Amino acid sequence: MSSLADLFLATDKRLSAIIVPETDTEIAYGSLSDQVERLAGCLRQSGLRPGQTVAIALRNGIEFLVSFLAATRARLVAAPMNEAFKVEEFRFLLENSGARVVITTSGTSPIRDAASASNLPIWTASRTATGDVELSGPGFSSSTKDTPDAPVPEDIAMLMHTSGTTSRPKAVPLTHANLMASVRNISAHYALSPADTGLVVMPLFHGHGLIGATLSSLCAGAKIVLPERFSAHLFWPMVAGHTVTWYSAVPTIHEILLVRADSDHAPSRSGLRFVRSCSSPLSPATLKRLEDRFAAPVIEAYAMTETSHQATSNPLPPGVRKPGTVGRGTNVEVGIMGDGGKLLEAGNQGEVVVRGETVMHGYSRNPEATKQAFTDGWFRTGDLGILDRDGYLRLTGRIKELINRGGEKISPTAVDAVLLGHPAIAMAASFAVPDPIYGEEIHAAVVPRAEVTAAELQAYCRSRLSAFEIPKVIHFVKALPESATGKVDRHKLTQLYSS
Repeated sequence: MSSLADLFLATDKRLSAIIVPETDTEIAYGSLSDQVERLAGCLRQSGLRPGQTVAIALRNGIEFLVSFLAATRARLVAAPMNEAFKVEEFRFLLENSGARVVITTSGTSPIRDAASASNLPIWTASRTATGDVELSGPGFSSSTKDTPDAPVPEDIAMLMHTSGTTSRPKAVPLTHANLMASVRNISAHYALSPADTGLVVMPLFHGHGLIGATLSSLCAGAKIVLPERFSAHLFWPMVAGHTVTWYSAVPTIHEILLVRADSDHAPSRSGLRFVRSCSSPLSPATLKRLEDRFAAPVIEAYAMTETSHQATSNPLPPGVRKPGTVGRGTNVEVGIMGDGGKLLEAGNQGEVVVRGETVMHGYSRNPEATKQAFTDGWFRTGDLGILDRDGYLRLTGRIKELINRGGEKISPTAVDAVLLGHPAIAMAASFAVPDPIYGEEIHAAVVPRAEVTAAELQAYCRSRLSAFEIPKVIHFVKALPESATGKVDRHKLTQLYSS
């Protein structure tokens, strides 16, 4: 398989399906493949040419999936975007991606306003009475007179933007070869097969939901349950009703499911073959609670947009899983780089670097960022980590998130892990605030699950952390601010609590 157009070739189209729980319908892979082929022809007949970009701002669902796959099948570049963005954010993303057309839903929305301001055609995605996805709008042709030529591995299939919490998002072009290498790696690593059913809880505009959960399942011929959005209340009924065997999510979603487990009548034995955690560090304490409560192995992975999602993962049982690590490279090379670009031996902390078939070739329209991102063919992730002698990677922090307290560099994720080890804490995030004496001081925001005081938490930290790592101030909150992909936004916490 050399391109996303080949995803259906290795599957039995009669047996596998996309399940849409809101309407209790199934779209067989054969129907999905036919819809993709038809819409790809329409896109080309509408005047779009290979290499041109199509912006897609749709909630999770069959409309997103068909539109995305059709664009890539037509040798266009699909640019998924979060429909919840503001107008100014969309204006930047549309310009930065070079979008020629926007596919979105009907009604007023920020992306429609942004597209109109940029004089871009807007095509509305909808479903017919028979369940087929169709587009409509100025310049769109419903003709399928010619079949588009097939994509080649070097074609750019997708353009995704980095989260950009501390700077402008960067556009990451991923080729068909990048994506197919990634989905094959993920599918093989977790032994996905037509016997599996995956529940998609992450948004499709992000690599976690699109590549990690959906395209990898398509590649394996597994069934996919694809609700419009994550609902903790409906999660367990969907797991039971569709015999779900696995799901993948960020730690915050795992925490929500744990907090609500008893009130939502989660079964003591979930029936899940495994649970995957990715996109943000999962504390060993949370991992243990998940496994104890849901009776399924929890597999932590590490991924980035620039590596076409997954770079490392712990193995399935009976392989050795090491809590506190994100496992070994999954068909990519992983190293630790020190100052001056020198690779370090096992046990030394440095910057995590990756190279392999899944790694992007460079940022779009940003040669300076591309130059800074690569050293001797290694992609520099910006994450700090340590490789042990078995090749398992332990992440120790994000270089830009390190708290510099009087010259002492503190990893907020290490402090988070200690706080999450306290039985009264459900969620935690440490962050820096300006300080006139130390330059930066460490604060923490916590979501409690039981009665506890700040002094008790600081005493708990005192026996597990160095004195300079103990949060000076602990804020009790009802929820932590999150990015669009479910990651805790430490930058927002810094802004909120800086005087």
